[in-house]
Amino acid sequence: GVCDMRRSERVCRISAPCKINLHLRIGARRDDGFHDLESVFLCLAFGDALWLRTLPGAPAEPDCLIQMQGAALGNGGNIISRAVSLFRERTGFKHPLRIRAEKRIPLGGGLGGGSSDAASALMALNALSGASLPLEALEDMAAALGSDVPFFLRGGACWVRGRGEKLEPLPAPEGLRVVLVNPGFPSGTQAAFALLDREREKGPPVDCGVPSPEALKAALGEAPASWPYHNDFLPVFLAASEAASQRAYHGILRDFKDLGADFSGLSGAGSTCFGVFTQAGAAEQAAGVLKKKWNFVQLTFPLASRAHAVLQ
Repeated sequence: GVCDMRRSERVCRISAPCKINLHLRIGARRDDGFHDLESVFLCLAFGDALWLRTLPGAPAEPDCLIQMQGAALGNGGNIISRAVSLFRERTGFKHPLRIRAEKRIPLGGGLGGGSSDAASALMALNALSGASLPLEALEDMAAALGSDVPFFLRGGACWVRGRGEKLEPLPAPEGLRVVLVNPGFPSGTQAAFALLDREREKGPPVDCGVPSPEALKAALGEAPASWPYHNDFLPVFLAASEAASQRAYHGILRDFKDLGADFSGLSGAGSTCFGVFTQAGAAEQAAGVLKKKWNFVQLTFPLASRAHAVLQ
């Protein structure tokens, strides 16, 4: 992101990249209603973009107008508003703001669009305000906004635990291409967890022989074809979701296999599926074929680290 201070108003643009879950293991439901998770998060070079503008003149009553492009206000807009309010509360920053968010990440797609928007808003506000808060202070705010938000302050690849707030950076894989396919319907996180809980009440989950955390972390440095990763939501969706959803997931994952993906899976609690390719040509060809079947198909690649807002 780049901030421009040359005019009487301050303008900042910052990217809000998406993520995929290469691995997602869901623990038992806790007393507080949340589930512990173990996951491998990977940041991608595709996402939303935010423009933040402070209005010229003396600070006035705090107000913030958010304009969303490409999607209804939805949760993305709400979490940006919450990020602004929390930043004001913690820092005393009072300038009125105009925020434009270009939404490209599908809502309810398991790609973390709202969480990334919130993290990017915090980073941009930290630059615009001159507060220059350390990462730890931003992470504290991020954790208060949502489980996945702290990850998006760092980007890259991380081993993630707890509700999503416990992060251990991992070396991001290089030379890979990722094809994202969204089936055209959202997957609500609460509904997905409720379905998972109901299925587990029928009997214990099948032990798929998931390796130890150390082995899972080390696997990221190996060839994707040998990755032992798994998403606990996927077998539940393939067996117990609505018939149309089952057909979509089965179809996309079958296509990835047929088109030569080295690894494929489901991100988060759905609904976006992804294929990982070691050959750029195969990824481009797969994206071309899939675009004839699905409205949202995106060819991208992992980001080793995410862009920060920089004042010029």
